[in-house]
Amino acid sequence: MDMGVFIPIGNNGWLISKTAPQYKPSFELNKQIVQKAEGYGLDFALSMIKYRGFGGETEFWDYNLESFTLMSALAAVTSKIKLFASTAILTLPPAVVARMASTIDSVAPGRFGVNIVTGWAPNEYTQMGVWPGNEYFGYRYDYATEYCTVMQDLWGTGSSDFKGEHFEMEDCMLKPQPEKQIELVAAGQSERGMQFSAEYANYSFVMGQGVNTPTKFTPVCEQLLAAAEKTGRDVGAYVLFMIIAGETDEAAQAKWQSYREGADLEALSYMGVQGAQDDQAGDNATARAINLPEGAVNFNMGTLVGSYESIAAMLDEAAAVHGVKGIMMVFDDFLIGLDEFGTKIQPLMASRQSIAVAAE
Repeated sequence: MDMGVFIPIGNNGWLISKTAPQYKPSFELNKQIVQKAEGYGLDFALSMIKYRGFGGETEFWDYNLESFTLMSALAAVTSKIKLFASTAILTLPPAVVARMASTIDSVAPGRFGVNIVTGWAPNEYTQMGVWPGNEYFGYRYDYATEYCTVMQDLWGTGSSDFKGEHFEMEDCMLKPQPEKQIELVAAGQSERGMQFSAEYANYSFVMGQGVNTPTKFTPVCEQLLAAAEKTGRDVGAYVLFMIIAGETDEAAQAKWQSYREGADLEALSYMGVQGAQDDQAGDNATARAINLPEGAVNFNMGTLVGSYESIAAMLDEAAAVHGVKGIMMVFDDFLIGLDEFGTKIQPLMASRQSIAVAAE
């Protein structure tokens, strides 16, 4: 089973809290994180793309790096770990992204992939004048389908004459082509998003759910498998969890309680307003999930809180769910969290024994 890290390309990572670690994103920080991850045998690192944050006292995600340029730099200072950059498809033409991916593949052959971001927060795009209106929510996966078709044409044959509703290519060329397959990741949690993943992605992110309920996401994973069965493609689930670890369960719970008590309510309120713009979102869609009241301080992703032994056991439980090919982790403090995972959690995981031994 793959293990990966969702690197903090935005300030403060994924804790919307005044009592959580406060830090700005930088190349140096993310270089240390990814090199640690590689050293501990983690399989992949992914960076999001975000063009505007949610403010509040913590200025949550108001500071953000750009995904492709960061991952290109990280590709040059790593040698084994797979790297995924994110494209916000309303902002970058598919032919340009195809060439960017081919370029990074020459830096890190066979180690680069692209995460497709359709977008759920209109304010990211209205500020740049590229938001097509809220009707986009109804056709965004049709747009993404054409987007991926153009990229795969270029990567596969070096040219594209694709003619669609949203994109038209005219003898569009790409040379050099990538030496290895550029894998795609998607994260849509809705039924239509799952269908898109089943048709085009190699991996689809599934949000973990609840606190210390490591298999609660199973129904969503089953939905992905059902969609993949219809397309006949092998699409694996990468499950997203926040890890809050400590020497004891009590110590970890105390940290988690502190973060919740310090919630940045202003930032959370603004994030909820943005998520509510998508009136077509399904029950599992990102726009719905961020508005849930419980656990909102951690973006409502699944959270594992406990001792190193407890975390290891819960990660093994999640890994055993049918269809799971990997787990992507975020931490309250990434440098400390990765060291704890590599030295104290991973060695206890049955699903990672061979990797843990090799990393020692």
